[in-house]
Amino acid sequence: MTEISETIETDAGTARVTWHRAKKAKLVLAVSHGAGGGIEARDLQALAGELPAHGVTVALVEQPWRVAGKKVAPAPKTLDVGWRAVWPVLAAAGLPVVAGGRSAGARVACRTAVELGAHAVLALSFPLHPPGRPEKSRAEELLGSGVPTLVVQGGNDPFGKPEEFPAGSYELVEVPYGDHGFAVPKRAPLGQDEALETLTRAVVKWTASLG
Repeated sequence: MTEISETIETDAGTARVTWHRAKKAKLVLAVSHGAGGGIEARDLQALAGELPAHGVTVALVEQPWRVAGKKVAPAPKTLDVGWRAVWPVLAAAGLPVVAGGRSAGARVACRTAVELGAHAVLALSFPLHPPGRPEKSRAEELLGSGVPTLVVQGGNDPFGKPEEFPAGSYELVEVPYGDHGFAVPKRAPLGQDEALETLTRAVVKWTASLG
């Protein structure tokens, strides 16, 4: 596996892609961060460390606001602008590209999947609703992705527990006891390493099944 970063100019500012390349890649998994953190998130790093060994190149995408050092994410439409501009770089190798992200990044992937020609969508910690506000559902974005979609959700995610998700054509894998960042309590019978293994194992299996 090789790792290299490159910057891309967008109408929203300078974005950055950090590549974790597979030697014989069959597809690209492009994943972006949420509104409160960057590509150092434990789930994104776990995927970048595991998937290249399974023929999947991982591209960790940093939105312009994050590259610029800002602490607050812009409006969703601005996130979409940055993501669209990066897409040609992600697809340049001619491989199928799976659009992915965690939290706000998952919403971006769902909203733009059909428009950009994504092969599938990986939604990590999809924010189904703001904490404590289930009436403010964002299910329409998820249900409207238009491509094969895998949701990996913590069992104790305040932005939407697995049982809160509506029926749909997507797949959903639960990380037991996990919060929005897939952290598990110390008292939980599932340790942190096991929680991340649950996540990576599910994604490896799913990407292998994509035609």
